[in-house]
Amino acid sequence: MDKAEGLIEKHSIDYIPEHERHGTAWKQGPFWFLANFSFFSIALGFIGAAQGLTLGWTVLGGALGALFGSLAMAFHATQGPILGLPQMIQSRAQFGYFGVLIPVVATVFTFIGFSVLQTNVLQTGFSNLYGWNPVLIAVLVSAGAAILSIFGHDWLHIAFRALFWLSIPFYLILTAAMMTGHLGGTAPADGGFKASAFMAVFATAASYNITLAPDIANFTRYLPTTTKSSHLVLAVVAGTCTALVWLMAMGAWLATRTGATDALVALSDSGNYVFANLGTVLAILSALALVATIGINTYSAMLSVATIVDCIRPTTPTRAMKSITSIAIVVVSLLISINLGTDQLTKINDLMVILLYVLVPWSAVNLVDFFFVRKGHYAITDIFKRDGIYGLWSWRGLSAYFIGLLVQIPFAVLSFYKGPIAEALDGVDIAFIVGMIVPGLLYLWFCRGYNIAEEVPAIVHSDEVLED
Repeated sequence: MDKAEGLIEKHSIDYIPEHERHGTAWKQGPFWFLANFSFFSIALGFIGAAQGLTLGWTVLGGALGALFGSLAMAFHATQGPILGLPQMIQSRAQFGYFGVLIPVVATVFTFIGFSVLQTNVLQTGFSNLYGWNPVLIAVLVSAGAAILSIFGHDWLHIAFRALFWLSIPFYLILTAAMMTGHLGGTAPADGGFKASAFMAVFATAASYNITLAPDIANFTRYLPTTTKSSHLVLAVVAGTCTALVWLMAMGAWLATRTGATDALVALSDSGNYVFANLGTVLAILSALALVATIGINTYSAMLSVATIVDCIRPTTPTRAMKSITSIAIVVVSLLISINLGTDQLTKINDLMVILLYVLVPWSAVNLVDFFFVRKGHYAITDIFKRDGIYGLWSWRGLSAYFIGLLVQIPFAVLSFYKGPIAEALDGVDIAFIVGMIVPGLLYLWFCRGYNIAEEVPAIVHSDEVLED
């Protein structure tokens, strides 16, 4: 028991000391590559074809959107090595000790919501493909995610790297077959360029990467403080963009050439067309990548729950507490997944879009504070103090955040509501772009008279304490 416990990560929301830091910026590339390397990304490539875009325009829209979204989330990655803290607890500096509860609660719902969607598509897909019991599939998926979350940071990195190297050769074979005409299919129907469809592809790809922002510092906080930010940003952008663009392009090809509408079935069928059982291997590897991604969701949700608990009652989560929290999170996700009907998927998708709207203003405020206001200098120890320099409620961060929520309403696109500006844009959702720009600029304006120099003594004292 002691040996097994020793394999479980000991840290949670606390600071990672320099002598425990390890890893390199470049290893982040394969990690975030695999986070986007599943049939979920293939399905995103269907969107352009469904709206009349050609393969080329779909790939271009997806590539530009993926780049935009990955840049937004990659800059959060640089906070990990500098601060040595998980992503969301850092935000006490912008929102206050209690104020941070608002975006943190939203992240918990986001992580659970994505886990529900991903578990549901896995159980449905494998049930349709192979006749497997959907409840058993959901249980196995949840168990795998829970185990990865419980063992924590290092084991998630190991699992992701292993799946990365296992997956690449098989996807290269399938891609080569597509490019050399050995995958069958028919000539694509007439398509063209339509601005609203192009923007829909752009927005989908961008938002898909942006939703990784609350995760990312959780997996870069163990990197040494000497890690070059430019290398880290490049590795994360390269990983997330390459995977998403590759599989979106594959999805667009399958949609335009074979009329595919189900990503997992299309992946399996196309692989088996090349040679026997290739599709089966691809489907299983894609599923394992998604299970590992659910492990990320569970781990990040656990850290967010720990942040919430710490706001109510300061505590240092033990291995047992973290394990129980991870299990509780996957049980909630599992129960929702196995009771989720097809008609309810639209509601869950709406919830995901709403949570994106809720998280984007947080991201903007957090990044502006880190790069333009405090420029990476924080009193880490004060982040854990109710009477610290960051206060209980920060009007600057909270005001910018709530205004950021409000300005998105006219641009919002949901199944039950479409804002007036979104209507004028033919249903293209750019609310998240507005939700990044406006609160970011507002927060910068609110901080124009703030004397950062007053924080220097607390920062110096914090650094001295952490060095001891």
